[in-house]
Amino acid sequence: MTSHLPEPGRRRRIALLPLARRVALLTGAADGWSSEAAPEAGLRRLVLSDGPAGIRGGGFGSDGCSLLFPNPTALAAAWDESLVLRAGTLMGAQARAAGVDWLLAPVLNLHRSPFGGRHFECYSEDPLLTGRIAASFVRGVQSTGVAATAKHFAGNESETERLSYDARIDEWTLRELYLQPFEAVVRAGVASVMAAYNALDGVRATENHRLLTEILKEEWGFDGVVVSDWGAARSTDETALAGLDLVMPGPDGPWGGALVDAVRAGRVPEELVDDKLLRLLRLADRTAATPAPPLPASAEARATLRELAVRGMVLLRNDGLLPLGPDSIGHLALIGPNAVRLTAQGGGSAQVRPERVVEPLDGLRRVLGAAARITVEPGVLTHRNLPRLDPAVAPGGLRLDFLDADGAVLRSEHRDRAHLILEQEPPEGTAALALSAELLLSSPGRHELAVHGGGAFRLQLGAGAPLEFTLRAPDRDPLSPLVEPAEFRTHAEGGPEPLALRLEYAYDEAADWHLFGLGHLPPQPCPDELLDRAVAAARAADTVVLVVGTTEEYESEGFDRDSLALPGRQDELVRRVCAANPRTVVVVNAGAPVLMPWAELPAALLWAWLPGQEGGDALADVLTGAAEPGGRLPTTFPTGADALPSVHPEDGVLAYAEAHRFGYRSAVPALFPFGHGLGYTHWNYPSMQVRGTEDGGLVVDVRVHNGGTRTGREVVQVYLEEPGEPLRLIGFAADELRPGLTTAVRVTVGPRELRRWTPGGWTVPTGPHRLLAGRSSADLRLTAELRLGASDPVHRCGPSRSPSAAAPPTPMPIPTPSHP
Repeated sequence: MTSHLPEPGRRRRIALLPLARRVALLTGAADGWSSEAAPEAGLRRLVLSDGPAGIRGGGFGSDGCSLLFPNPTALAAAWDESLVLRAGTLMGAQARAAGVDWLLAPVLNLHRSPFGGRHFECYSEDPLLTGRIAASFVRGVQSTGVAATAKHFAGNESETERLSYDARIDEWTLRELYLQPFEAVVRAGVASVMAAYNALDGVRATENHRLLTEILKEEWGFDGVVVSDWGAARSTDETALAGLDLVMPGPDGPWGGALVDAVRAGRVPEELVDDKLLRLLRLADRTAATPAPPLPASAEARATLRELAVRGMVLLRNDGLLPLGPDSIGHLALIGPNAVRLTAQGGGSAQVRPERVVEPLDGLRRVLGAAARITVEPGVLTHRNLPRLDPAVAPGGLRLDFLDADGAVLRSEHRDRAHLILEQEPPEGTAALALSAELLLSSPGRHELAVHGGGAFRLQLGAGAPLEFTLRAPDRDPLSPLVEPAEFRTHAEGGPEPLALRLEYAYDEAADWHLFGLGHLPPQPCPDELLDRAVAAARAADTVVLVVGTTEEYESEGFDRDSLALPGRQDELVRRVCAANPRTVVVVNAGAPVLMPWAELPAALLWAWLPGQEGGDALADVLTGAAEPGGRLPTTFPTGADALPSVHPEDGVLAYAEAHRFGYRSAVPALFPFGHGLGYTHWNYPSMQVRGTEDGGLVVDVRVHNGGTRTGREVVQVYLEEPGEPLRLIGFAADELRPGLTTAVRVTVGPRELRRWTPGGWTVPTGPHRLLAGRSSADLRLTAELRLGASDPVHRCGPSRSPSAAAPPTPMPIPTPSHP
């Protein structure tokens, strides 16, 4: 992002404003999602929006539709910076089209533990991979004139007590792992950094001078805006002195008149106020200086989202069943709870409302044709609360009335969905809200109905007696009413006649949330019968695609996961279906690792992540071979849960006692290792060459040979091992090759990737090291003995001595790199 206005011009604009006015501009506006404008100083209003899976817009109650991207872990799984650049550019273009100036993404916290509730919002367990992917995303977003925000700075890897816990991270681990991605995006020019809720080593992040000023602004040279997470700024002098620049949300907060008084009393230097405003002006000028790009046509945008989903899917196992040839599929059984209702995104502030979600059945019918014989069975149910009411059940929509104390209607609105979050002030005198609709419960039998939300309710169904009840959501997090609302259930019999429904909600002006909605589940067989039907369908089919996974009720901001097991009876479903039909492909639709005690049973195992709105089409492309699943795991998939880092603070302290030994850096056995992914061809690694560079880095040329029968893309990963330390990723690169071809894939390793943190600062260690290259952290085919700091750092290259290494093929001469 560039700006055409020199710094002295901004300083002159600041000098025009009185102190109270300058301070007022450093707290957000009354709508909670924008900054204040100062036309007299040329400062325009800046609109902020949550990310990172799409542009949500303003508050949680927005009815606007947005493109829904695959979750960030899926983007990182592509190990492709150019692809992520395209994703960021598309998201930035949509932000501009929606009037958004400032995107609250990307999330740079590491996958410390799969129990972390926002694991799906983060990129990877590795700081290098996270930093490189995030930097590309930032460049893409900011190329459109939208400011990106690196969050949550720092030590914000857990949701339990996230507003208050104290993350205790030793300096070596903090520097080498948790700060590295943030430094990478600062070098990439990120416009904003968000200070987290939690404390770091005893000091709140928003009050942490060492973190925000000494490291971020002075050591790294960050010239952008440090914004608070919403409500994270809780003091006046401490936050102002630490380096926080903008308090969100507004209009209230700890600054305002209190900060003016602190400046006048000499506790906060006035030049700090000016520096904060200068940074805000700089961000505003930089975003305004870039012309708004055209938003791609709908079909083009959907094609990009589909490609993003395809490239992130990871083929974990394959006995040869995949890809499915359209002529060999025959009668297909599509089974599983996520086959019926794909989980396209996780829960919390990252949620957006897409205009559509392509289900797996839709995608497979597109490929196989309308005449294909496909049997669909859910097998099990996994919901905690009833699924939200399908708009088709209320085809006439819903009417929302604002009522006064006497029941008179103050205002009426038409709504097309039965999930409401009221953020705008209702009409003066509002005492209650009433939601009315006529439901078509056409299927005979018992329909489950539910009200979810918080507060006092009165529900009228048809001519029955009204039901009065009060709902209270958990209070463990401010977002609990949104992400885990309380629920009241009742039922109604289906039939041909419409059922009149009226739900009244007592409006409490003092409540933090005004949230309520309707849930519905049509008549279902009993759980045993549901499972038996799925097994029978599998036995009768020629091929089975079984889609299992999680939902936003299990992966969300606001709470951590309490189990890594698949919800409900899905493990039993997988075992029984695989026993009934050996031609079973299991697809896991989840954003974070789950335990897979049955992983050896299916003929193929595909990880689909939370694939966004085009997930069903992307899945069909991969299953039928129209596209190769291009993903490699950006995080380790564990065999069990016992040895994983805890996400639960003890007495308010979350100790990162494992230091850097988590994920692939730990000694814990992995079910599927970091970097793993198969694709639809196989690869040989004949040899590699390593040489030093003048700036102290390395150039690693790794020859790869496509030994299969299909064109494929290979991700070459390079790791460094030093005595007494675990492997660490220092570089990666990829190439696509037609079958039978060999090429040299060049991995460039800069001196930053070789350095280590010491009490005296960063240094490149000397002495013997091993450099290893291969397909994953556990499949390293080639090795070189290095002595860093020597004039000639390379001493020997050859096949890896790693226990998992494959025998090298006969060496081949390196031709000119070939491309399909």
